[in-house]
Amino acid sequence: MVIWTVSWRNVWRNKLRSLVIFTAIAIGVFASVFTTAFMQGMSDQRIESAIKTEISFIQLHNPKFEEAQDINALINKIDEKKKKISEIPNVSGQSERIVINGMAASAETSSGVRLYGINTEDEFKVTNINEKLIEGEFFDGIKRNPVVIGHKLADKLNLKLRSKIIFTFQDYEGNLTGGAFKIAGIYKTSNSMFDESTIFVRKSDLQRLTMIPENSAHEIVVNLDNQEFDKMVKTKIVELFLDTKTKLWTELKPELALFNEVMGMYMYIFVGIILFALGFGIVNTMLMVVLERVKEIGMLLAVGMNRMRVFKMIVLETVFLSLTGGFVGIVLGGLVSQYYSVNPIDLSIWSAGLSKIGWSSLVNTSISFESLIGITLMVIITGILAAIYPARKALKLNPADALRTE
Repeated sequence: MVIWTVSWRNVWRNKLRSLVIFTAIAIGVFASVFTTAFMQGMSDQRIESAIKTEISFIQLHNPKFEEAQDINALINKIDEKKKKISEIPNVSGQSERIVINGMAASAETSSGVRLYGINTEDEFKVTNINEKLIEGEFFDGIKRNPVVIGHKLADKLNLKLRSKIIFTFQDYEGNLTGGAFKIAGIYKTSNSMFDESTIFVRKSDLQRLTMIPENSAHEIVVNLDNQEFDKMVKTKIVELFLDTKTKLWTELKPELALFNEVMGMYMYIFVGIILFALGFGIVNTMLMVVLERVKEIGMLLAVGMNRMRVFKMIVLETVFLSLTGGFVGIVLGGLVSQYYSVNPIDLSIWSAGLSKIGWSSLVNTSISFESLIGITLMVIITGILAAIYPARKALKLNPADALRTE
C-alpha cells in the first residue's frame, strides 16, 4: 500500500509537466468519447428511421416476388396468416401491402415510382409514415383515389395538395393499365430517395386497378414491441409459413446492419489511434522522470529496495497519470454526450447531402455504459504499455553509478 501512496505523490512532484500530459490525455479521451457517441447516435437514428418509417422489423414475401418483383407472386390466404402472426408474443402490429412498380405523371413531367397499396388503419401499427406529413391528411379529404406522396416527388412533378397525378403500371394479367389519383397528403422523411420514389395508396384502389385477387398481397409487414425478440419472432413465423420468405430488417437493409456492427470496431480503432499517439507523450514524460531521478532510484536500490518494486512504482505512476486524465476525459465526454442526446446537434447546412443517403440533419448522440468501460480499460492498458520502457530503463541502473550521478 505504501508503494501506491508514494507513486501517487511522485506523479505531482512536477505539477506543470504532469498537468500538461494530464490535459493532453483528457482532451484526447474526451474527443474519442464524443466522436464515438456522435457516430453511434447517427447510426441509431438511421436504423430507427428505417425500421419505423420504411420497412418495420419483419417482412414476408412470396419467394418469386423476392427474385423478380413479379406482380403475380402473391401471398395468399392473408387473413389466415395475419391471424396466426397476431398470436405470436411480442408482435405489436401487422399490415399487408400490394407493391407495384410504375410511372407517375403530372401535367409537366413523369418519374418512376413504387406504389404501396396499404390498409390505412393497419399501416399505423407498422410504420409512422402518417406522422411524417407536412401537408394534408393521411387519406382524408379526398373521396376517390387519394394518394400520399413524398415532398421530393411533389417538387419534381410540380404537384401540390389536391393535384391530379396519373399512375401507369402492369395489372395482374400483364396488361398496361393505370388510374388518376388526387393528392391527399405530402410527407417528408430524412431519406430524400425514399421521398422521391415511394407512394402510398389505398389497397382497395390498387387492387381494383390491378385485378389482384381478394385476400392476397405481395408482402406482410410485421412490427414488434421490442427489437430484442426479432430473431425469435422470425423463427416462429418461418415455422408457421414454409411457403413464404421471411426477412428481418437486417436482411432487408443489410448496409444498415453492417454499419451498426462496424460501429463497435470503429470506436476501438478510433480510440486506439488517439491513445497510441498519446502513448508516445506518456513514454517521453516518464523517461524524463526516470532520468531526473537516477540518483534517487540508485539510492533506493542501494539500500536494498527490490528492483521489481521500483518497476512497479514507475508503472503505477504512469497508470495514475493516464487514468486521472482518462477519467476526466471520459466524464466530460459522457456529460457532453448526455447533453446532446437530448439537445440534437444541428447539421442542417449539410441536410441536402445527408438526406440523399437517408441520414437526419439533427443528430442526438448515444453512447452505452459498456463503451465507456471499454475506453477506460484501453486507457489503463495504454498507461501500462507506456510505462514498460521507462521502467525497464530504471531497472538497468547500477546503484553505484547512479549514486555518483549529479
